[in-house]
Amino acid sequence: MADHQEASVTLPSDPASVAAARRYVAEVLGGWGLPDGADIADSVRLIVSELATNAVQHTFGQSPTFTVDIRLEREEWLRVGVTDSHPRWPKRLPAAVQQDNGRGMVIIRWLTAEAGGRLSVSPTEDGGKTVWIALPWTAGAPARTPTGC
Repeated sequence: MADHQEASVTLPSDPASVAAARRYVAEVLGGWGLPDGADIADSVRLIVSELATNAVQHTFGQSPTFTVDIRLEREEWLRVGVTDSHPRWPKRLPAAVQQDNGRGMVIIRWLTAEAGGRLSVSPTEDGGKTVWIALPWTAGAPARTPTGC
């Protein structure tokens, strides 16, 4: 496998695009050797769903598209970013508001931390932002075998 692999897709900011983004990422990761049933594969799909949903719902029609970038760096780190052109960065909502919505970033942060990764937000040249997650890549790691008899 190459030291660095990349894939990306740009989709319309439409609720139907959330499922398309999730499927695209699952296909790419499968092609890079991550089994579909792996726990981390489920986490990445959920993270992509939440990030894509945020790009659709919280840009208020001001970002006609969003882009999902996937990078595998030296088979050590998986980076997934979702970019939109809206200038507002993600915020944690007050607990009272979180009763009905606003849990997306909480879920993303928790899943990322649980996998030993990190979350970041970076500005884009057009005034938007990319929300990135970076996770340790475990697809090539040998399976753990029980010790002892």
